[in-house]
Amino acid sequence: MTKPRFDSRFSSPDASATPWEAVEQVLEAAELYWLTTVRSDGRPHVTPLIGAWVDGAAYFTTGPDEQKSRNLAHSPLVALTTGANSWARGHDVVVEGKATRCTDPETLQRVADAIHGKYGDAWAFRVQDDVLTQDGEHSAGLFRIDPSKVLSFAKEPHAQTTYYPS
Repeated sequence: MTKPRFDSRFSSPDASATPWEAVEQVLEAAELYWLTTVRSDGRPHVTPLIGAWVDGAAYFTTGPDEQKSRNLAHSPLVALTTGANSWARGHDVVVEGKATRCTDPETLQRVADAIHGKYGDAWAFRVQDDVLTQDGEHSAGLFRIDPSKVLSFAKEPHAQTTYYPS
């Protein structure tokens, strides 16, 4: 990501820009993310999900009959959110971008391994053709979010920092 843009309007007087490495730590460590997709009629759809931050991008899976899968067929624009549900503690991050389906077997395996390493046997995906499977059920696929903008909301002290791709 490019040089951070610190927004003093929404930050404590003693705050400074959050380093990108701290933002990536939040994205890598998050147990739960919230994905916002856009329905065909323009209404937002928000759902919690698991995922992984690998090689500078967020990854998630969705089943063929899930609302987010239908939404992605209409519009690839998404926002992924994670952080702490607290005003004065933690660090919240919002990733805005486009979700694209990944079908490359090497990427599928790398992300399946990352998800398994993060969540354990509860999420043990196998690569089959161009999708990930679990317990014999197909997923609609693996999606990658390439960030077009990342917002960081540190809370100790409050510091709003925005990043754009380089």
